[in-house]
Amino acid sequence: MDYKVHESAEVSEKARIGRGTKIWNHAQIREDSEIGVNCNIGKNVYIDYGVKIGDNVKIQNNSLIYQGVTLEDNVFIGPSVIFTNDLYPRAEIWDESRLVKTLVKKGASVCANVTILCGNTIGEYAMIGASSLVTKDIPDHALAYGNPAKVKGVVCKCGKKIKKGKTCSKCKK
Repeated sequence: MDYKVHESAEVSEKARIGRGTKIWNHAQIREDSEIGVNCNIGKNVYIDYGVKIGDNVKIQNNSLIYQGVTLEDNVFIGPSVIFTNDLYPRAEIWDESRLVKTLVKKGASVCANVTILCGNTIGEYAMIGASSLVTKDIPDHALAYGNPAKVKGVVCKCGKKIKKGKTCSKCKK
């Protein structure tokens, strides 16, 4: 095994975990999920059946990543983030025809306590502010926040807010 799993974590033998990944205490990783190399899965994180996670992804404590979610490379998921996968949930037995997929693209950051309704895409290097509710697609490099989350600006690849069409003062890109 070339990844680290805390003794209290529950990782399915049918999950695929990449080299150098760390899975911390009380995390649960379900069968047929895929986690890339050098990821960090925090305390009490739940990763459902069939979730796909790229390389160098960081998922902070208490986040819930349900079936149908794909996180591309270099994504940051803050603490207590919740992804949904059913637009009209009921207590009846789960039927996979109700599954609605969600995509978080390369380099995006989702800050603490965000809820992401299923069926949406968060663009490359976009940033979602804390305690937001994502109800629609967020474009690449967008800074979005609120309930519902609305685009309020543009962020550089390095994460600094910039004016549209301008060069970043931090990384000069």
